Amino acid sequence: MFVPLHDNTPLKVIRFQYVTGALIIINVVAFLMTGAFTSEQTLWAVATGYGIVPVELLHVVDAGQFNNPVPEPLTLITYQFLHGGWMHLISNMAFLWVFADNIEDAFGHFGFLLFYLLCGIAAGLLHTFMQPDSGAPLIGASGAVSGVLAAYLLLYPKARVWILLFMRIPLPISAFWALSGWFALQLLSIFLSSDNEVQVAWWAHIGGFLAGLILTFVLRSRLLVRTSS
Repeated sequence: MFVPLHDNTPLKVIRFQYVTGALIIINVVAFLMTGAFTSEQTLWAVATGYGIVPVELLHVVDAGQFNNPVPEPLTLITYQFLHGGWMHLISNMAFLWVFADNIEDAFGHFGFLLFYLLCGIAAGLLHTFMQPDSGAPLIGASGAVSGVLAAYLLLYPKARVWILLFMRIPLPISAFWALSGWFALQLLSIFLSSDNEVQVAWWAHIGGFLAGLILTFVLRSRLLVRTSS
């Protein structure tokens, strides 16, 4: 629907978004090192080895028949740093760069990293529970990034964000409308998508967003005090 370009919310506590920058670098390096973009076979091998495969995570099938490089529960972390293509990677990193710096500012460096990973885990779990019979791997930072968007929506709803609407129309808009519209589209997409077609992991987006909302809501007063001092 849109790609974020920049916002007008300055950092108030931290000097620089070091964790956000490190996450972007790790995602890019992982994408390049795995070579997932070189062929469909390589992508499938990487995704099934390090991504979340619901039937394996829930042990609906005999996990012993798979030669997995990491224990299945660990894929709740590793899947967050893998992407299926350049556009998948660039889109997630653009959202992360524009919105995550202020969330890192509010949570602090370590707190933000923990928040980010927890949102990603929640996203993977909801996807798994909603599609328990799926043998298709889930990869991408979208779930964790969705949690960041939820936190931004709660903490900075009046911020002005420049977006590229429909990939071609630059538009300044409030964070409330941009991110509320984004979440509404995720919900709508679940009902419009066919079970027989290759889908974006909409449930992962929703899971990450809800986790971000809950965590930020619980800590909101403390976070606002931190960023207002």
